[in-house]
Amino acid sequence: MRITQSLNQTQFLTALNSLQSSLSQTQNQISSNLSFTTASQNPTAAGAVNNYNQALAQNQQYTTNANSAQTNLNIEDSTLSQVQSQLQTLRDLALQANSGTLSNSNRAAIATQAVQIQNSLLSLANTTNGNGEYIFGGFAVQTQPFSASATGATYHGDQGSRQVQIAAGQSVADGDNGNAVFNQIKTGNGTFTVTSNANNLGSGLIGATSVSNPGAFVGGPFTINFSSPTNYTVTNAANVQVAAGTYTDGQAIAFSGAQVTISGTPATGDSFSVAPSTNQSLFTTVQNLITSLQSGVTTPASATSLSNSIGNAINNIDQALAQTSDVRATIGGRLNAITTQQSVSSAQQVQLKTTISSLQGLDYATAITTLDQQNTTLSAALQAYSLTQGLTLFKYL
Repeated sequence: MRITQSLNQTQFLTALNSLQSSLSQTQNQISSNLSFTTASQNPTAAGAVNNYNQALAQNQQYTTNANSAQTNLNIEDSTLSQVQSQLQTLRDLALQANSGTLSNSNRAAIATQAVQIQNSLLSLANTTNGNGEYIFGGFAVQTQPFSASATGATYHGDQGSRQVQIAAGQSVADGDNGNAVFNQIKTGNGTFTVTSNANNLGSGLIGATSVSNPGAFVGGPFTINFSSPTNYTVTNAANVQVAAGTYTDGQAIAFSGAQVTISGTPATGDSFSVAPSTNQSLFTTVQNLITSLQSGVTTPASATSLSNSIGNAINNIDQALAQTSDVRATIGGRLNAITTQQSVSSAQQVQLKTTISSLQGLDYATAITTLDQQNTTLSAALQAYSLTQGLTLFKYL
């Protein structure tokens, strides 16, 4: 085969390109601190790194979700803590108002304070997070959940609860809808409630109530009737007598597994209704208390009626306090689950990054040595080519 100058040049340029390509690849490795940047450079390792990167991205998304849920739940917990504080203040005011020594103007002043608490509770129920989303709106996070109404407040959200995935196969609710928190509150003692007849003329006051025998309690409704100030009968919904006895001031009246304490002196014909507890809005409870305080006392009978109304309000406030405590307990459980998963996710991310680094990370010292060698080789090749290009027989003729 004839070796020509043109062939030598072509072979040299091919070798030179190969050297420059290798040098460029090494420089790219050093600048990126990666042993390879394209799948063609290491197909097997690149495939594994791609899988690990996908797992890492998914894990990081779970962490983002967990952080968002944690923020919302902390806001909700703080809000409910303030709700409980407002309710406790309202309860104290109700106890203060339930005194025979207060005048109508005194109770009107307490009612004014109760209105302020009502407004504060409404504002808390419409709390938003950092994204402007209402935390008690359910899925309707862009809709203000509560607005004031004649009965307290109207709920405009839905019954949903947003689930946020914080790990594969694990989700948590990042909030609670306002209907469940503020509207689904049992009245009375949580099982039944006792109210006085609006036409009662005596001074019978409703006291403690309880279910003494759950197996015998059938729910009601029942009516406690006073045939005289010292005698009573208890009838069920079918007007069938289930109990009767002699009334003693402050002594519990027992019937069908329930106990109701009445004090004072009921008048002949007075009655008290015993009905199963129903769900009532916290805002309705507050509004009922305000209405009672504003009604004023004009007769001894109206004073007794007011006292019973305030007593019912206190019982319902206690149920609201218990409800918010239960919700806060579930929030605490969810926050604990998030904290645990965050720790697990953090450890998993460290492991994934370590594995990716072991597959794609660059041995910097080796790369620098290789770069020096490649630079030396390229420089020598260029010098050799320059010298060989100067060799020709015409110089010796």
